This record gives sequence, structure tokens and C-alpha cells, in this order.
Amino acid sequence: MTTPPHQVADVFTETEISDFSTLYQSIDKPNVHGLNLTVPEHARAVIKPWNEREDTTASAESQDDDEIIIHVPFIENVRVRSVLFKFARGEFSPRHLRIYANHPYIVDFTEAEDLRPHLDINLREGEAGVIEYPLRTAAFANVHSLSLFFNEAVGRESIRIYYIGFKGDSRVIKKEANSKLDIPAANAPDAKVIDRLQEKAAGAQATAR
Repeated sequence: MTTPPHQVADVFTETEISDFSTLYQSIDKPNVHGLNLTVPEHARAVIKPWNEREDTTASAESQDDDEIIIHVPFIENVRVRSVLFKFARGEFSPRHLRIYANHPYIVDFTEAEDLRPHLDINLREGEAGVIEYPLRTAAFANVHSLSLFFNEAVGRESIRIYYIGFKGDSRVIKKEANSKLDIPAANAPDAKVIDRLQEKAAGAQATAR
């Protein structure tokens, strides 16, 4: 199956990102995993909260060539509005990303050649900070997992990723903690029973020692 032509996504630099909610708390981090990494556990290490986005002590780096797939499941269905990345600069920076949504297991390299991605984009090169790529497609409106396929490193040998994040919101409706429980008014027979019970309770309290 042929893949669609590369799309150049709108991007925003870190200084233009403000007052948004990330999906870090919605990520099923223990089950994040990757393919073709020098250290497989490092797929989880680059899934960080926003305040650790500039930390470069841990990274995910490709092992045999300039291809990495990282599978990110969520603990609840979410709407993903954008993806955020920090890559190593220079020859370790990937030029291309394919995103596959809602696969129950990781998309492997063989599947990636046969499956049509939900988004196929060119990545910006040479950026030192975090870059945001908006996802303007209905395919990401109700997501339970994403497989991210990075390839085509500038140096054509290895890819290094420092940070992966997501901007969006939960699709699960949560009840307000302080919401009041509406109790329907009692009908006449019920009201009489309640009144009698209250009278008995009041009498018992009056005689208690």
C-alpha cells in the first residue's frame, strides 16, 4: 500500500506554548515501549511531565539504523490536539514521522510499510527546544493509543529523542466532586412514614441517658 505524500505540519516553538493541559497523567507509562532502541526501557524515560521537558540526561536512541517506533497507550480515551518533541540537534535529529492511532499493540516496521498512517509529516530540523505539532484530524479525536514511527535522521545513522509529550483532553466524562445529588421530593405516603420515623427518633433521644 502506498503512503500519502509527506505533509508539513504547522509548528509552534516553546515560547508560543502557554496555559495548556498535557496528557501526561493519562499515559499508561508502564506499558510504553519501543522498537530498535539501544535500551528498550528508554522509551518510557522520554515520556516526561512538562516541567522536565528540557532534561537531557535520558534519551531514546535507535540501535541499528535511523528508525524508531515508540508505542504510547493511554489509560483512558483522549483527544490528542498536538504532539510535542525535543530531539537531539544535528545528525541525530529525525526528519520524518508517521503516526498510527488506536492499534491495540505496537505497529512494527513490517506493518508500517503496509499500513496507511493517520498522519505523515516532515519534522523541523535544527530546533533546540520543544516543538509542538498540531494534529488537525478527526482520527485523533478519540484515541486509546498512538504508535510513533520516526525515521530519516539527518546523519542517516541514528536518532536520539529527549522528550515526547501530548496536548489534549480526556474523553471520559467525570462527575464534579462537589456536585449535589438531587433527591426527588417524597410523595404523600412516603412523607408520613418519614415523619413517623423522625418522631420516634426524637423520642428516643429525649429519653436517652
